[in-house]
Amino acid sequence: MTDAIARYRANWQDEIESAALYQALAEVEQQPNLADIYRQLAAVEAEHARFWEEQMRAAGAPIPPRRLGWRTRVLIWLARRFGPGFVLPTIGDRERMDSRDYASQPESRATLLPAQERSHARVLQSIIGNTAGGLEGSAIAQLEGRHRATSGNALRAAVLGASDGLLSNFSLVMGVAGADVSNRSVLIAGMAGLLAGAFSMALGEWISVQSSRELYERQIAIEREELEQNPSEEQTELALIYQAKGLPADQAQALAARLIADRPAALDTLSREELGVDPEELGGSAWEAAISSFLLFAIGAIIPVAPFFFISGFGAVIASVILSGLGLFGIGAAITLLTGRSVWYSGTRQVLVGLLAASITFGIGRLIGVSLGG
Repeated sequence: MTDAIARYRANWQDEIESAALYQALAEVEQQPNLADIYRQLAAVEAEHARFWEEQMRAAGAPIPPRRLGWRTRVLIWLARRFGPGFVLPTIGDRERMDSRDYASQPESRATLLPAQERSHARVLQSIIGNTAGGLEGSAIAQLEGRHRATSGNALRAAVLGASDGLLSNFSLVMGVAGADVSNRSVLIAGMAGLLAGAFSMALGEWISVQSSRELYERQIAIEREELEQNPSEEQTELALIYQAKGLPADQAQALAARLIADRPAALDTLSREELGVDPEELGGSAWEAAISSFLLFAIGAIIPVAPFFFISGFGAVIASVILSGLGLFGIGAAITLLTGRSVWYSGTRQVLVGLLAASITFGIGRLIGVSLGG
């Protein structure tokens, strides 16, 4: 019982401090919609504190005096000094931890507390979306599609995949050529590097995307369960998110009520608005991502190897350097689509970096070849 009472007190203290934090955010927030959201969150945290007070009374334990810890006092001071956006990421992390803790405690497991804490974390994340870096809370979050891949991200993946293949295999080929300029050795090493790198990239991408899909499926399943068990809580959460997007409170509540009335549509909307997940795509196909990664890496990696199929000796080495240099410049030029820098600047920089890496491995290969050759 002593351990349980200590846990009740710790939970109670966390809720007292969370309520004080949200109330402080409401006082300094310049955007009325967001200030209202913070006040609502503070009220819910105060209810949670009363829940743990009841647990302490039922266990015969006294209610401690209300005092804020130094960490909360510092966060409140920072919010008042730099604005709510400065401390929101820290508060959001705390809400996520509280939801996990409450889901594992017998007193709160079957209550609304875990779902409400998850709701708070997601509402905060919707606000954080456009307030990172300490910006004022008047920057309204735009959730929909925020976690989905865009054409810009696909372009970035394509450019970096080809760049990895070209840089890594160019260095490998030059290292082997430095030790043994025979075509057979270079071709074996180059093709082995191409296949090993491409399969490694493909497997890593498959695991990454598949893990993301499984996480999204679990999140949507949790959302479906919460929608069935606590539709009013989900409606409140959705209304708060729409308020964070700039809708007046009455319009946000009316829109949330209409959406919740249609359960399939509500689940789709909640998945997109709260989780940033498209239920149809779930982040894309793991197999498509793996195949794309394999091909992009292989395209880059074949460039330095190709001359050795047709030319031998140092002529093949020179041709490989020239062809790889052109490929590196092309990749650098493609990167400017993402960075907006000069084509000549980015292309030349990419060439210099690649030539430096290849020169180092060629020199090391030469030293090893001389040592082994006696």
